[in-house]
Amino acid sequence: MIPDRTETSGLLDEALAGVAVAFQGMTAHEQESNCECHWGSAEELALLKTPDVPLDEELLRRTYWAADWHYPGLLLRRILPQVTERLVDGRIVAMEGLDSLARFFAVSPWHEWPKGQQAALRRFLNVWWVHVLVEPDAKVPAHAALPFLAEATTRLTPWLADWAEALVNEPARRHLVEAMDEWMYDLQGDALPWPSSHDIDAWAPALQLWVIRHAPAVLREHDASAELIEDISRFSLPDSERYDKPLSRWHAGRPWPE
Repeated sequence: MIPDRTETSGLLDEALAGVAVAFQGMTAHEQESNCECHWGSAEELALLKTPDVPLDEELLRRTYWAADWHYPGLLLRRILPQVTERLVDGRIVAMEGLDSLARFFAVSPWHEWPKGQQAALRRFLNVWWVHVLVEPDAKVPAHAALPFLAEATTRLTPWLADWAEALVNEPARRHLVEAMDEWMYDLQGDALPWPSSHDIDAWAPALQLWVIRHAPAVLREHDASAELIEDISRFSLPDSERYDKPLSRWHAGRPWPE
């Protein structure tokens, strides 16, 4: 059962504290290095090898944006307490960090970490996702949080299941309406609406099926057009039947490609 807004607030504080404890004292590998000309100074690198020293925003961002670390898993453990706080307060946002952070998770073997650290991270991700779905003032929209979670954990359907359960809450329904505005163009072309290095051949149909099941009722509640709902219903049709008439031009400035 999805916790309500009041319960989630307390659970989120506990999850953040759990991450802070589980990853206390972590440092970058002693032999970690990076090019000073494009990443940063030797003094900044030394900070990553010093436990529990807060990193300024620019150094933190450059750390998870860089794709050429030798030991990314150790670096992720070093910065996780600050990263989780910034996911909550929205300072790591879509198109300005979430994609890079997801890739950083994907190349870090966090599934091989000690069980206590894995558990603390999993608990945070689970609670943060619920917070995004049920908190009206959540700083990250669900359509941006979902790709991050899917890419970081290599799993999509569990996060979709949580969203479906949370649709009893108005914020989660509003998030779905916003998501359809972001996703529809790609889903109509059988494409996943974010860049992925994982099982996109399975994920795109899974997301389409989830949308077919859950979006129409929510969209009707928010006065969406009949044309948009009809377009969603076409996801389940073979191509020969799906495009027998023009799709609605529901998204201004994004015509269906020739």
